[in-house]
Amino acid sequence: MNSISFSRTRFDAAIVDLDGTMVDTLGDFAASLNRMLDDLSLPHVAPSAIEKMVGKGSEHLIHSALVHVMGPAVADAAEADAKARALFDRAWERYQHHYLAINGRHSAVYPGVIEGLKALRAQGLRLACLTNKPTSFAKPLLADKGLDGFFELVFGGDAFERKKPDPLPLLKTCEAMGTAPERTLMVGDSSNDARAARAAGCPVVLVTYGYNHGEPVRGVDADGFVDSLAELAPAAAR
Repeated sequence: MNSISFSRTRFDAAIVDLDGTMVDTLGDFAASLNRMLDDLSLPHVAPSAIEKMVGKGSEHLIHSALVHVMGPAVADAAEADAKARALFDRAWERYQHHYLAINGRHSAVYPGVIEGLKALRAQGLRLACLTNKPTSFAKPLLADKGLDGFFELVFGGDAFERKKPDPLPLLKTCEAMGTAPERTLMVGDSSNDARAARAAGCPVVLVTYGYNHGEPVRGVDADGFVDSLAELAPAAAR
């Protein structure tokens, strides 16, 4: 942890990201994407490449995967992009089918998440989960991992007109909870979360183990970093 102060009087609520922050879902993404690619008679994409694509919503993930696997077989990036767009509707339908079938089966809650959420709740903070993952994927995953009971609100990437890193989802979540942005902590894993929080006026802490598009997370403009959400426990009690 660095500069941010977690005094119990500073915050009324916390907004917590899902993929890469609470649950390691890379296995779910890989299984769903590669089954989708099988249906399209396209080669698989490696988990190491998928990790760099995660965080901007399922639409971006699918398009990026299509461009990635078709790139070697086409003349240039523009052609790969055009072919990916032409295949997108079919790919999206197959991805949804496969993701809903395996949601949570290849994922795990990160160490320290339960302790961190309990600590925030113990200090009287209201909690909302805000993710770019579709709501129909997010809610069953939270339930499957025993995390749903911590959150009074869950908003997916399809809940609002725009996704993170746009500030709109954070502002709408604060509005739904009736809390001021400056008294609502954003907890995430990437520059998407930090940029959205900065623009919305929310303090932001990032975990160091998540999916930051392949870039070092400590290079992101944030108020603090934690190696585990459990680190919020002693800090929240001060």
